[in-house]
Amino acid sequence: MSKYGTIPTSSSSSGAGAGAGAASPLDFISRAKARGATALATRRPWRELADPHAVGLPPSLGEAYLRVRANLAHFAMNYAIVVLVVVFLSLLWHPASLIVFLVCMVAWLFLYFLRDEPIVLFGRVVGDGAVLAVLAAVTLVLLLLTNATANIVSALLIGIVVVVLHAALHKAEDNVDDEVGRWYTPVPPTPSH
Repeated sequence: MSKYGTIPTSSSSSGAGAGAGAASPLDFISRAKARGATALATRRPWRELADPHAVGLPPSLGEAYLRVRANLAHFAMNYAIVVLVVVFLSLLWHPASLIVFLVCMVAWLFLYFLRDEPIVLFGRVVGDGAVLAVLAAVTLVLLLLTNATANIVSALLIGIVVVVLHAALHKAEDNVDDEVGRWYTPVPPTPSH
């Protein structure tokens, strides 16, 4: 199902000026703050992410895979923030790329994350998947045009390696029960006879 209508666009449906196009910038800002708080609410405490007592080598490759799956679901927002920070830091030495990155982030916020209503072009509703694909392609092309290709790719790889390493080393016993059915269905262990 779609995410539209989760936050009301106006406080009342009656009265003068209460229409689809009558939302003020203050209404948009308050909706944006509410959506941002909702999105950040899925972030886990950083203390839980950095708990040194939860770190340990997995006993097998299968266990490492299960840990990665569980931790990617459990710490999804934290991991996204980590990768974005790594990319952002790598762009500090490329001001043009940094500006493009920030402009693209604003476009993502307005066109994908913070909108209440579907995008309509030429009388047709544009689906979330199409918006996601176009924004991803435009962002990638614009960043690659800033001649920071190697820098961006290496930063993404570093961010992904850090996330996967953490996910494999972080013991996920406490995380699995929280995430069942959210991103995946865990496979029950095979009985030993």
